[in-house]
Amino acid sequence: MTHKFDTLAVHAGAEPDPATGAVAPPIHVSTNYVHELDGRANPLSYQRDSHPTQHRLEIALAALEGGERALAFASGMAAVAAVLDTLQHGQRVVVPDDCYVGTRGYVTEVLPERGVEVTTVDLSDLDSVHSACANGVALLWAESPSNPRLRISDLAELAKIAHAHGARLVCDNTFATPVLQRPLALGADVVMHSTTKYFGGHSDVLGGALVFARNDDFAARITQRRLLSGAILSPFSAWLTLRGCRSLPARMAMHCANTHKVAVFLATHPAIERVNYPGLPSHPGHAVAARQMRDFGAMLSVELRGGYDTAFAFARRTRLFTNATSLGGCESLIEHRAASEGAHSHSPPTLVRLSVGLEDADDLLADLAQALR
Repeated sequence: MTHKFDTLAVHAGAEPDPATGAVAPPIHVSTNYVHELDGRANPLSYQRDSHPTQHRLEIALAALEGGERALAFASGMAAVAAVLDTLQHGQRVVVPDDCYVGTRGYVTEVLPERGVEVTTVDLSDLDSVHSACANGVALLWAESPSNPRLRISDLAELAKIAHAHGARLVCDNTFATPVLQRPLALGADVVMHSTTKYFGGHSDVLGGALVFARNDDFAARITQRRLLSGAILSPFSAWLTLRGCRSLPARMAMHCANTHKVAVFLATHPAIERVNYPGLPSHPGHAVAARQMRDFGAMLSVELRGGYDTAFAFARRTRLFTNATSLGGCESLIEHRAASEGAHSHSPPTLVRLSVGLEDADDLLADLAQALR
């Protein structure tokens, strides 16, 4: 029987424990396993390779993204590195000019040391992407919506361009989650998540994931890299993330509803120069986002009138929005990105990023109003 997404989220990887009948998935913390069970070879050997709690999580992640295989990692950056480290000397990767600062740092500092050529381009401009790929490319890395400017890329078109040049398309789907967007269905080869964010959902667990459209040699190669690098997700972290999967659709619905109200409020405030949120019809990527997403997400950024100091002060005057990094938790967060991103920041000095949580929307609007006084 084929189930709808919300049902899948509750039940994928969360079958009752056959050994005990427990309804809640158990945690298996053992680091090693006996080699034979009743004369049968045990597929489990050592926790760094795999463990039952991780296996359940990977079943859930693959089901939610519609992939053939998923791999859980100790962090989102561990997942990013696992893909980028497959690039060889002389190969080229195309990356977005607006992307997570950790990804930018890796392609700026690490890949050139290995002789990998990095080309940066605005992925919302398909003509620029065509030109960037014209001289050969091994990997096209996409992020939509992007961090922190919330740019939208046409993932179906990017997949066509990548495949026409013999490249893979990898999409960071952290902001959208599979609740709102499924890049593999649009042609992507691999989806990356920082599961720390919406999958965990409570700001208390670190993790990352890759989901592959095909369980092929590329997936097997990265599986082996995870084993050798020790980038496995711990049993407790896997259990917390699996628990987050089960409530993900319900949380995302409230996140999105609150974010739309916040975006509309900020779009008419005289202190705000620009609101970067694809749910607004004025956003340049609104039409594409409406076509490839079920809703527009819980992230937005604003650019204030004035300078760095004005934006910096706004992020510190909120009382309900917590001034902290990261995103995707129950609590609303606010951050001046240029101040926190460090050496690899490309964020405008007036940009403030908001992760809208699950509080009452009226309380959030009142907090922003007093902070923008």
